[in-house]
Amino acid sequence: MLAEFLLLAHVIGATLLFGTGAGIAFFMAMAHRTQAPELIAHVAGTVVIADTIFTATAVILQPVTGYLLATIIGWPLGEGWIALSLILYVVTGLFWLPVVWIQVRLRDLARAAATAGEPLPPEYFTLYHIWFACGVPAFLAVIGILWLMVSKPSITLF
Repeated sequence: MLAEFLLLAHVIGATLLFGTGAGIAFFMAMAHRTQAPELIAHVAGTVVIADTIFTATAVILQPVTGYLLATIIGWPLGEGWIALSLILYVVTGLFWLPVVWIQVRLRDLARAAATAGEPLPPEYFTLYHIWFACGVPAFLAVIGILWLMVSKPSITLF
């Protein structure tokens, strides 16, 4: 019974990470396309809240539920697909952490431009491109993790 609960919690966490990441990327990209500071400020503000509530919570719970689940089922953490999943999880985090800071900065830059009635500053566009560039490998790593979790391939890493 505990294993089933942990599996459900782990799947929900994975769904939150994937779904929130995809949603945030989509809405930020659509807002960016308008180049309207007021709209971007609003969307980026919502994105920062969503990342804090959903993504950050899942980021914390995923390794906890994964560790407990592996322990209960008897999978060693050195099992190839688990170890590779953990490596990809760290890679995802390394790209996600700057994205969080960049989203806050994009929001603040758009708010300042909207308040001043000015267009978005050059810094906004530079940061947006970095945000996008960091998001692609993070998103691909999450897809890789999901594939590993579903298929559990036989992989020898060490």
